[in-house]
Amino acid sequence: MIFATYWFFAFALVVLPGYWVLWKPLPRKIWLAVACLVFHYHFAGPAGVLPIIFLGLMTFLCGWSRNRKACIIGIGVNVGALCLYKYTQFLALQAVALVNPSLGQWLWVHAQGVLPAAAPLAISFFAFEFVHYLYDVAHGTEPIRNPLSFLLFAIFFPSLVAGPIKRFENFLPSLKTGLETRSGQRIMRGMIRIGVGMFKKLVIADNLTTWINFSMPRFQELDLLTRWVLFLSIGMRILMDFSGYSDIALGLAETMGITIPENFNWPYFATNIQDFWRRWHISLSTWIRDYVYIPMGGGARGKGRTLLNGLFAFSLVGLWHGAQWYYVFWGVYHGVGLMIYRLYNQFGWKPFEAAYPGASAKPWFRWPFGILSWLLTQSFVFVGWMFFFYPLKDAARYLHLMFQP
Repeated sequence: MIFATYWFFAFALVVLPGYWVLWKPLPRKIWLAVACLVFHYHFAGPAGVLPIIFLGLMTFLCGWSRNRKACIIGIGVNVGALCLYKYTQFLALQAVALVNPSLGQWLWVHAQGVLPAAAPLAISFFAFEFVHYLYDVAHGTEPIRNPLSFLLFAIFFPSLVAGPIKRFENFLPSLKTGLETRSGQRIMRGMIRIGVGMFKKLVIADNLTTWINFSMPRFQELDLLTRWVLFLSIGMRILMDFSGYSDIALGLAETMGITIPENFNWPYFATNIQDFWRRWHISLSTWIRDYVYIPMGGGARGKGRTLLNGLFAFSLVGLWHGAQWYYVFWGVYHGVGLMIYRLYNQFGWKPFEAAYPGASAKPWFRWPFGILSWLLTQSFVFVGWMFFFYPLKDAARYLHLMFQP
């Protein structure tokens, strides 16, 4: 993890006190911008920085023009860059090759001569934030006129690597507040949150990861209880890992008086799958909702189209996490879960309510049903994590073994 390196520790020891000591907004802004540039260059390197410079400059100019066609072209270039850097191998060897293996291999061989060894650092986050910016400007939102403000929106170092995905309409006013004020209370709150995030990531998640990586290859040899504990640990590991990273990012921003969006809200307390996605990776799920699902028509074009829109949106959620079919399967799995929940919500209660009017509002019904809903939801989610982390055959085998003595 980048935030747990010695380099970042030294970087933070210089950058944060320097930011706190400076009183005037403009020197603070310049100091923060330089820090973000140094951070990005150190971890991304020249090969990772140059594409982002191009995409950022193009996005800024397209937005500054306020020309709808220019913004649409800019969106296309950002999406194209994301696909080129992150999904070329997947598209060539696992999508095209399914239809024509020789063509897929030919495409991949020629693409390797153009592509760098690794995708630019955080290309997914850059692309999503730039697309959101251009989409909103194309629909009438005032663009960012100050290049320094746009630079800070683009490469704000706390959220650069793993989010949360920011919205510039919310980030810029918060940045202005942070630059103009200094609060010891906010610094303390931020430090506490960084500490919580470090504990979740380094103490809980990393130790769970070590145990899981050691145990999964010999899953069949374990006793049934240990298999179930391991199964539950996989779900806890991803929560502690990802929410820990988010806590550190939010804490770093808080120490500078800047608020970035929350990414997690106790997702394992959700009592239905829709509620889960309102609590899990909130910045991604709301981004997909606002910039994929709703522009495609959302739920306004009939039940069939609504279900298809939801499945497509969640297949993108899966693919966003990685260029593998099991990520796509995991996304579709959740999309199907949301479809079933939507249908149940529309039709499931009608016969019961007709026979027992108002019973679902009674405490004697609500508590047992709430516990059952929670168990079903979390069972669905935790089974899904097996498909998220492992190829389909391996995940199916592990799940089968959980019910074998």
